[in-house]
Amino acid sequence: MYFARGQFKGLQIYFLLTRNPLFARVQRAYATNQQFLEQDITSATVEGLVLLKLYALPSLYRQGNFARVGLYENDIATLLYYHQPNMAVVEQELTTFVSSSDFEAIQDALTEITKRIA
Repeated sequence: MYFARGQFKGLQIYFLLTRNPLFARVQRAYATNQQFLEQDITSATVEGLVLLKLYALPSLYRQGNFARVGLYENDIATLLYYHQPNMAVVEQELTTFVSSSDFEAIQDALTEITKRIA
C-alpha cells in the first residue's frame, strides 16, 4: 500500500507513503511547507501535484474508474491553465517511474488536456 486517506475536520486528506519511489521523489523535490491552522504542513507543489495526478491516470484507465479519471484530468487541466508548470520537467520525471506504455497513455492524456485548454 502506497497511500492512505483520512479526514481532518471534514477535509479529506491523502497521505502518500514514500515506499513508492515517485512519492518519495515528490516529497524530496516537489514539496513545500504551508501554514494551516497554526501548523506547518508539507504539501506538494504544482509540479508535484501534476506528477502525482498524471502518474495515477494509467491505473485509473485500467480500472475503468472513469469518474476519477474525469476528476484527475480536470485537476490537471486546472493546474496547467492557472499555473503553467514546466511540463518538460514533469514529463522527464515521469519517464523514470512509469512503463513506456503508461507514459504513452499519459502523453495522450496531456495532448487531449492541452487541446481542451486551447
